[in-house]
Amino acid sequence: MTPLQLQGIGMTSQRTRDRLVDRLKERGIRNPDVLEVIANTPRHIFVDEALSHRAYEDTALPIGFGQTISQPYIVARMTEILLEQGPLESVLEIGTGCGYQAVVLAQLVNRVYSVERIAPLQQKAKDRMKLLRANNVKLKHADGNWGWSDEGPFDAILSAAAPDHIPVQLAEQLKVGGQLIIPIGDERKQVLTLVTRNEDGFSKKIIEDVMFVPMLSGTQK
Repeated sequence: MTPLQLQGIGMTSQRTRDRLVDRLKERGIRNPDVLEVIANTPRHIFVDEALSHRAYEDTALPIGFGQTISQPYIVARMTEILLEQGPLESVLEIGTGCGYQAVVLAQLVNRVYSVERIAPLQQKAKDRMKLLRANNVKLKHADGNWGWSDEGPFDAILSAAAPDHIPVQLAEQLKVGGQLIIPIGDERKQVLTLVTRNEDGFSKKIIEDVMFVPMLSGTQK
């Protein structure tokens, strides 16, 4: 990929990215660091070329294998919420997908660990991270339901897939004071939920209605 393709032209240009940031501000995103990262991250390289002209719309887009790249507002919102607890050393992401959310996080935290169950998606994400020199992201091909306990405990966990209940095995990989942000529900209704690990257990807070792909078990080659 040439520097011009990476930078973007026309519907993938910096001006188009800046318009997306303006829309995110209108929807309530306030963290200046998150807004700057969204503005500077080339979302168009995370989707197929045929969809690149839609990369800076505030919408989810298909990336193959029944998966999607998350809506920019949701990426910004989830990231902003986690950053409210202060600087983060290590964050676990469940559902690498195309790698966009991981690259956004990598510019805001020290280390990102990301698990993806679909091997071809993980490989594409790996290639994009190499292109963008996101060297503080570590990837794993595995069932995301089980997290990545060998690298935990984590300051925060972000899930880009929705189980029908809060996975205890993920929540237990948080440090005390750490937070899990995750959509909970089914194909009819999901709510973005913030789970905080306390000294004596867990507390939860409902953020807003969302719609993510379901969290599935197993892996796919």
